Formats: sequence, structure tokens, C-alpha cells
Amino acid sequence: MGDVLGKVLVVDDDEVIRQLIAVNLNLEGFEVVTATDGQDCLERVLDVMPDVITLDVMMPFLDGWTTAQRLRAEEATSHIKVVLITARAQDDDKVRGRGIGVDAYLTKPFDPAELIQVVRDLAAGSQG
Repeated sequence: MGDVLGKVLVVDDDEVIRQLIAVNLNLEGFEVVTATDGQDCLERVLDVMPDVITLDVMMPFLDGWTTAQRLRAEEATSHIKVVLITARAQDDDKVRGRGIGVDAYLTKPFDPAELIQVVRDLAAGSQG
């Protein structure tokens, strides 16, 4: 095994998508931890301290927008790279994401290769 490329916290309430993302990133050499929703993400993020968080937008309890805002609001987590993954690709969503400080935006259904590239670029940037 070579060096781990980085640690990714994958947050999605859909187990199939969560596993799809986790497996793809794992195969690529990332250490992956999963969370089932925004609340779960916020409870685990300080223990995990990931380089990148992939965040589904539509989740029960705490959606991706709110989760991203809370991550950005806390000094301990404000530096973590965030990728929003959503079925809604409207421009106003992207503007909202940029306003929060989201680092990247992927639309479902996404190409796993594209996801890996985005996470790889962000993880490399967070470690440099």
C-alpha cells in the first residue's frame, strides 16, 4: 500500500450512494469514513478530521447547506474542503454554495471518475 491520498468523510443518507462513493474513493487510495446525515457528520468531524467532506444536499435532520454552513462557522472545521453532491443543479444553488464557501459541486448522477478527480484535487490542495 502506498501513501494514503487523504481522508474523506462521505455524508449521504442513501446507503447505496454512500457505499458507491466510499468504494470508489477507497480503491483510489483514500481513507474513507462515512456518516448518514449532516448531524452525524458534525458529531464525527472532529474525531475524523478529514481533508475533504462529500456532502449530499438533500438529507433528513440536517441538510447539506446547513451542515456546510456549520462546518465553515467553526474554526476547527472551517479549512476542510467541502464537495456538495446534489440532484439539483440550478445556478442559484451553485451561487448559494459559493456563498457558504463550498469548494466544489457535483450533480447526481455523477461520474465516479469526476468525483475522484475533484476529491483528489481538493485533498492535494488541503495538504499543500
